[in-house]
Amino acid sequence: MRHPKEGAPLVASKKASVPIINAGDGGHNHPTQTLTDLLTIHREKGRFNDLTIGFCGDLKFGRTVHSLIEAMSRYKNIKVVLISPVELKLPSYIKHDVLKANNIEYIQTTNLEEVMPTLDILYMTRVQRERFFNEDDYVRLKDSYILTPQKLLTAKEDLCIMHPLPRVNEISTAIDDDKRACYFKQVLNGKFIRMALILKLLGVE
Repeated sequence: MRHPKEGAPLVASKKASVPIINAGDGGHNHPTQTLTDLLTIHREKGRFNDLTIGFCGDLKFGRTVHSLIEAMSRYKNIKVVLISPVELKLPSYIKHDVLKANNIEYIQTTNLEEVMPTLDILYMTRVQRERFFNEDDYVRLKDSYILTPQKLLTAKEDLCIMHPLPRVNEISTAIDDDKRACYFKQVLNGKFIRMALILKLLGVE
C-alpha cells in the first residue's frame, strides 16, 4: 500500500485479512525502497561497513533518505555527508535520534563539489513539489543540485551514484552511461526485493 497519509498502512494492516506491505506512507519511512537501496549498496560495494555516504537534495522531506540513514546506522564506521539547501536540511530529530544516538560521524554542507572526492556513495534525490505549500519556494529550490559529468571529475572511480527515482533533472542524462551510475540497477534490484517479499508473504520457499 502506498498512501499519502502517515500511518495508513498500519491502520489497514489491523483490519485487513491479508498481509499489507508498506510501500510508503506520507512523509514516513519507505521500507521497501530501503531494502532495495541496501541490496544495491551491497552488490556494488560488497559491504555495508566503512562507507562514506553523501545524501544530496531534499533531505527534509525525502523519506527514502530518512529510511536509509536509519538502516545504515546499524553498521560500523559509517560517515554521512548531508548536502542540501539550508531550507531542506535533514530534520533535527533524525540527527539526534539516529546519527548522534549511534555515534555516526556526519557533516552538513551546501557544496556538493567540495565533498565529492570523499564519497563512496552519492544518493541523489529530487525536490518534491508535492511537499511544498508555497509554489515559489519549490521553484526557487528545485534546481539546487544538478549532477553533471563536470561535477564528477573529482569523484572516486568506484563511486556508486544512486537515486530512488523518478528523477526530474537533478541527474544529467549524460551520466546514464557512466559506469558509476547505479540508479537503473536500483530499479532492477527493487523488482527482485518486491518479488521476494511477495513470495515470503505467500509462503513460497
